[in-house]
Amino acid sequence: MPLFMDIHVVNDDNFSVEEVARAHTKDLAIQDRFAVKQLKYWVNIEQKTIFCLMTGPNKESCDAVHRESHGGTACNIISVSDDEFGNYMGKGESLNDLAHTLSGKIDTGYRTLLMVNTFDFLDKNSHYLKKVYQLINKYNGNISLQPNKSIVASFTLASDAIFCVNAIADLLNTIEHNYEYRLSLVTGKPVDINGKHLFEEAKIRVNVLNNISLGNAIYIDLETKLMIEKESSLMDVDLEKLNVLHTNDFVFIENVFSIINSEMHKSDFDLEKLNTTIGLSKSQSHKRIKSITGSAPGRLIQKLRLQRALGLVKDRTKTIAEIAYDLGFNSPTYFTRVFKKEFKLLPTSIVK
Repeated sequence: MPLFMDIHVVNDDNFSVEEVARAHTKDLAIQDRFAVKQLKYWVNIEQKTIFCLMTGPNKESCDAVHRESHGGTACNIISVSDDEFGNYMGKGESLNDLAHTLSGKIDTGYRTLLMVNTFDFLDKNSHYLKKVYQLINKYNGNISLQPNKSIVASFTLASDAIFCVNAIADLLNTIEHNYEYRLSLVTGKPVDINGKHLFEEAKIRVNVLNNISLGNAIYIDLETKLMIEKESSLMDVDLEKLNVLHTNDFVFIENVFSIINSEMHKSDFDLEKLNTTIGLSKSQSHKRIKSITGSAPGRLIQKLRLQRALGLVKDRTKTIAEIAYDLGFNSPTYFTRVFKKEFKLLPTSIVK
C-alpha cells in the first residue's frame, strides 16, 4: 500500500498534544472504512503543526479519514518512499503512535539538514570523506545518498547538527593545501504547504546556501540559528564561525548568483552590468552583496568564474586556453595568474 505524509496547520490558541491525540483516536476508529492505516504522527506545539504518516490507496482516502472523523483535513498530502522517509526522518520512537525522539521528548517532525560538498584538487585526500561520514554518525545524523557528489544528512536536533558541522570544519581545516569544502545547514518541515516532495523547501534552501558559499565556510539559515539559540546545551558553540542567511536575502542572493553563472562566459560581463540587471546602484550592490557573501561584487564575479574553472580544469575535457575564454577571460596568461593566486597552484598541476 502506498505511503503518504500530510501536514495540518492549526489556528487554535488551545492547541495541545492531548487534543491531537484525541483526534488521532477518532481517525483510528474509522480508518478501516477507507483502507487507510495511521502509522505515526508528529506534533509541534510552537508552530501549531501536525504531520501524519499513513498508508492508503490514495491521497483522497487518507484525507477522507480526517474529514469524516474530526473535520481537520490536511493542508497538503504528499507521497513518500520508505527509503527516503527513513533517511530523512530517522527511526525515533513512538508512544500510541505519537512520535518521540530517542531521548524521550515529543518529536516535532522538523529536521536540520546538512549538506557537505568537497573539492579535492589533486585527489589525494579522499580518505577524509570516510571521517566525515563517521562524524555524521557520531552526532546522530541520518545520511541520504545523493546522485551527485554531495553528502546530505538529517538531524533531529539542531544541536547535534551544529556540533557535527563544526567538527567537520575542524577536520577539513587540517588539510593544508589543494582542498575546499562547503558546509550548509537549514531547518525545515517534512511536508510543506505547497510542496510535492519530502522536505522540499528545506532541500531548496540548503542547495542555495551551498551554491552561494565561496569555500571553506559554514552557512546556516535563520531558522537554524533560532533553533540553536533555544538550546542551552550549545554554550560551547562558537557562533562567530557561522554565516547566517536571513529569509529575505535568499531570493536576492540566489538571483545574483543565477545572473553571474549565466553571464560569466561573456568577456564584457562586469560589475556595472550586474548592478544594472539587479537594479541597484554601485554602493547599494556593494553593501548588500558583501554583507551576505563577505566579498565585494566584483570579487564575487571573479571567484565564481574561478570556481567554475576549477571544475572544468579537473574534468580535463578542454584545454586551459579554452576554459579561460569560455569563462570570459580575455587572456589565458591572465587566467593562469589569477587561478594560481586563488588556489595556490597552476591549473596545469591539476590536469597532470
